[in-house]
Amino acid sequence: MDWAAVRAEFPALANWTYLNAATFGQLPVRATQAVQAHFAHRDELASADFLTWFDDADRLRGKLGCLFGATADDICFIPATAHALSWLMHGIPWQAGDEIVALSPEFPNNVYHPALLKERGVALVERPWDRFYDSVTPRTKLVVMSAMNYSTGFRPPLEAVSRFLKERGVLFYVDGTQGAGAFTIDLPRVDPDLLAVHGYKWMNAPNGIGFAYVAPRLRAWLPPTVVGWRSDHGWREVNQLNHGTPVLPTGAEKYEGVMLASALLCAFEASVDQFLEIGLAAIEARTLGLSNLLRARLSDLGATFADPGPSPIVAARWTHRDAGELATALKRERILVSARHGHLRLSTHFFNHEADVEHCLGQLAKLL
Repeated sequence: MDWAAVRAEFPALANWTYLNAATFGQLPVRATQAVQAHFAHRDELASADFLTWFDDADRLRGKLGCLFGATADDICFIPATAHALSWLMHGIPWQAGDEIVALSPEFPNNVYHPALLKERGVALVERPWDRFYDSVTPRTKLVVMSAMNYSTGFRPPLEAVSRFLKERGVLFYVDGTQGAGAFTIDLPRVDPDLLAVHGYKWMNAPNGIGFAYVAPRLRAWLPPTVVGWRSDHGWREVNQLNHGTPVLPTGAEKYEGVMLASALLCAFEASVDQFLEIGLAAIEARTLGLSNLLRARLSDLGATFADPGPSPIVAARWTHRDAGELATALKRERILVSARHGHLRLSTHFFNHEADVEHCLGQLAKLL
């Protein structure tokens, strides 16, 4: 793989040393061009062919299915992962005494809504990883888990967790926003009930667009929480839309219900094409190779780590230095990293190269 040619597709990297994919990915030139082409096409045809935009969306469903091991029918588009999690929060027939288990610490997005269910007698149980399995009891209805912890970089063994939960009849929700696109998430092997991914991090898409995988067994009973003109299976017949009770489609698109963000989908598809061209195996090897180099060099600078890895997120700490101050000082040198819960969070992606690591660590050594 010509990684220099790949990197050249990301214009922001010409001006910044960017080790911050866990906060935002970067848009390749092809994504920006795809959006421009979409708007130019709208002007050319005055949007007369708007129904064909949904054909484009269906093509992207197939590409995402190919990337993660699903079918196009399993994929729907979401503006954010909170929407997908809300389907479960509103659709599960909760009973007083039910429990939702989440790892601690978990991204707030994944625990805020579950915590609000206490008004209905549902308890949110947050436990560290070493106490997770013991926390799943006959009262557990749902487990909410990130594919990679946003703060520490910890990657739970999703396949093993999924097998454990299925043996007990517990629903499994995976937030793949942190990690999907940096490493392989094999849906047939992980087999979650619901996986949601916001594309603006490791998938290198604009914010406001993502996708969800909804397992057929979940689609069989989980109702949509958003119902609109596209909720009826005959929505393409715009000249004769059904004015009665909608007949829901069987595919995951029944959870969309409304007009899609077509321009964002164009950018998303362009980025997904790049992932398919390179291959997730090569991307994972590249990303983890760089993060391993980063971890080794940080260790030489006396850092301790929240998690030993391997992970694209490296969370480093120095007892005598504030992580937020270090991140701010690095930003002044046009080096972008983050501070999370006392750790300096550095996150690599396939568009990085070894010089990014060396430049960041050189400046960090001066600060320390």
